[in-house]
Amino acid sequence: MDGFLNLNKPFGFTSHDCVAKVRKLLKLKKVGHAGTLDPAAMGVLPIAVGRATRLLQYLRSQKAYRAVIRFGVTTATDDLEGETLTEQAVPNLTLDAVQEKLPWFQGKLEQIPPSYSAIQVQGKRLYDLAREGKAIAVPARSVEVYRIEVLNWTAGDFPELEVAIACGAGTYIRSIARDLGAAVQTGATLAKLIRTESSGFELTDSVTFEQLEQEIPFIAPDAVLNHLPSVKLESAIATRWRQGQKLPSDLVEGESGIVRVYECDRFLGIGEFRADGLFVPQMVYEPI
Repeated sequence: MDGFLNLNKPFGFTSHDCVAKVRKLLKLKKVGHAGTLDPAAMGVLPIAVGRATRLLQYLRSQKAYRAVIRFGVTTATDDLEGETLTEQAVPNLTLDAVQEKLPWFQGKLEQIPPSYSAIQVQGKRLYDLAREGKAIAVPARSVEVYRIEVLNWTAGDFPELEVAIACGAGTYIRSIARDLGAAVQTGATLAKLIRTESSGFELTDSVTFEQLEQEIPFIAPDAVLNHLPSVKLESAIATRWRQGQKLPSDLVEGESGIVRVYECDRFLGIGEFRADGLFVPQMVYEPI
């Protein structure tokens, strides 16, 4: 069995839990995932099975989310799963005041990840250090937010803003919620998060574990790699490439950089046109 699954991750499961459940369901060891989701988050979690696990690094990096941000509350984890740090009703906060700050959180940003996250510092996960009570200065990371769109505003003592966010890999929506609350001087935390798109997989096409128990809808390995240009090799050249040989690039008609490689319509793997004039295998999906 080889290919991808577009899993709709349920609430309360870690990404590792999901991989373990798929392994058990398929009775296979070689299963991986792309783009970790917090246990409290739901939505798209790309799962790779068999040889497709070697293609995870070549997936698109873009993500999209629907998030609900609650103002007037701050927590240790920057979402509702953590200990409440502050809680103060802010009935006078308006949507206009919040929208005025949203441009601050779009474009290329330096973002500080939540203290409770899977990022490693000094060889340990931040959430392990936080649980041990160790105060660690979390280094900022460069991320990119392409778009934030307001979907809904619910007024009240603890107003809630629902937004759609499109961003690059490594962006923490919990950090956006926390920092937006600080920007409007009320504090805020993430109340709900659904990932609607990840690495070319969309929520509308995702399947639940219950559906997987009835049918395994595998996605062809190269079907989610169409953001990469492709090249077709003649049979003799394809044989050499599948053996791991580096080829003179003038033997191959194609684009520069990383490409999908085919023999006729048969997907062979991932190759690269290098600056030194060679076309080299990066990942041979169909070896000899």
